[in-house]
Amino acid sequence: MKFFRAAAAILLLSLSLVASVDAEDSVIRLLHINDLHGFAEPYVPYGLKEQRGGVAWLSAKVSALRKERPSLFLAAGDVIQGNNWTNLSRGRAAVELMNLMGLDAMVVGNHEFDFGLDVLKKRIAEACFSVLGANVEGFEFLRPYAIKEVGGVKVAVLGIVTDDTPVATHPKNVEGLAFRPPVETVTRYLPELRKQASLVVVLSHLGYAADRKLAERVPGIDVIVGGHSHTRVDTPTRIGNTVIVQAFEHGKTLGVLDITLSEGKVASIDGRLEDIRPDRGEPDPAVLSLVQTYRKEADAVLEGRAGETDVDLDGANVRKRETNLGNLVADIMRDVSGADASIINGGGIRAGIPKGVILVKDIYTVLPFDNYVVAIRISGRGIRQALEHGVSGVENGSGAFPQVSGLSFVYDPFAPAGNRVGEILIGGKPLVPDREYSVATNDFLAAGGDGYTSFGDAVRSSSDYAVVGGTMTGEKLVYSDSGRWLRDVVIEWLREKKKINPVVDNRVTEARR
Repeated sequence: MKFFRAAAAILLLSLSLVASVDAEDSVIRLLHINDLHGFAEPYVPYGLKEQRGGVAWLSAKVSALRKERPSLFLAAGDVIQGNNWTNLSRGRAAVELMNLMGLDAMVVGNHEFDFGLDVLKKRIAEACFSVLGANVEGFEFLRPYAIKEVGGVKVAVLGIVTDDTPVATHPKNVEGLAFRPPVETVTRYLPELRKQASLVVVLSHLGYAADRKLAERVPGIDVIVGGHSHTRVDTPTRIGNTVIVQAFEHGKTLGVLDITLSEGKVASIDGRLEDIRPDRGEPDPAVLSLVQTYRKEADAVLEGRAGETDVDLDGANVRKRETNLGNLVADIMRDVSGADASIINGGGIRAGIPKGVILVKDIYTVLPFDNYVVAIRISGRGIRQALEHGVSGVENGSGAFPQVSGLSFVYDPFAPAGNRVGEILIGGKPLVPDREYSVATNDFLAAGGDGYTSFGDAVRSSSDYAVVGGTMTGEKLVYSDSGRWLRDVVIEWLREKKKINPVVDNRVTEARR
């Protein structure tokens, strides 16, 4: 009997000790990036003089911060596509990099679909980390969530991608998939995750404004780690009991969020962004070696000369206003197609080019997407609808903002969206609503991408419209160069011209009040 009493006492003591340990505060760290877009090497961002980014320096920072406390490393989408370094390998280089850095989980962004589902399937198979997308239906290779144990704390990570993905990548890339509303999806999974984990993290590729709405509409989320909008959130935002963070873009910053849990609940948070500056630290040698390996492969293709520019080419403001780089690309598309006008989305131009020699790799960086030039027949009314859509989100930096050629228009950014565009001139003459014009664009927009539904409707109105092998056909397409990507068209045009000096000439102007 004494033995059993002693054993019971020991058991009770053990249980009390476990309880006291569980009751102690736990501090874990979330490290996060978003919208890397394959920016592997340091670069000088527009408007700055010093280099930022560089994944070898980012990796060194991640390693140093991991040593301080138990950590989880997360990526909020748009990792595998964007810069030359990863585009030429169709994202394989970026996945190898994330594996080497010990990424724990990422949510797919809309641009993860840019190489098509077959390629994405391969990249997921190569990943040593969880690839998430809870609101994506029809693609079984994505997991809805992952449960990770960090410093004895169970963390649920739920991946949510924007339900605008079918218009934020080429529609052919997501054919057969459905993207469920984020609020509906999170609401569905939250009770299940609460049963399995002490901390619930939504790894979001929705954008900062959408993250705020999600926090407002779905209480019970502990942390939203965001991406998509490329927002620099220096200090964590709190909506109710939900904390929202986002780490800018291109690996220029690393998000750090320290979370203290007491009795299994969030007691406090402390978050910041760490700038990644190559002049203030040593690189991770293994990551640097990987980057150099891929760079050598890319250099053979990309170091060739494309032309020369007498002025800086502005790619930083293409989502806000007319730029000389936007004008240049639109002019080239109109020139090669012979169209009356040209309209492209500013979001398709991803970087600028400084004054001087233009290399092939510069054009690949500026135009990273696999789009080709088309010209469509569309009514003046449809053109107005397209321009109205293009300026409808200018205040939010929408990628739909139009860069144009062969036409000019005035708009009022303070008027209600859908009623902002005033006078439109094509070839110097007022737009005629019922007349058909030929308009050059890319196949992404011609399919209705980025919300340009009037383009998609015009093309699909062809009596013989079809999509064969991803290439559109139909009587409304008056020009289609599906054998060359837009960037290659631009490179050939520049090589012929040799030297350029594009200007801003008031094609897109704001109405004066």
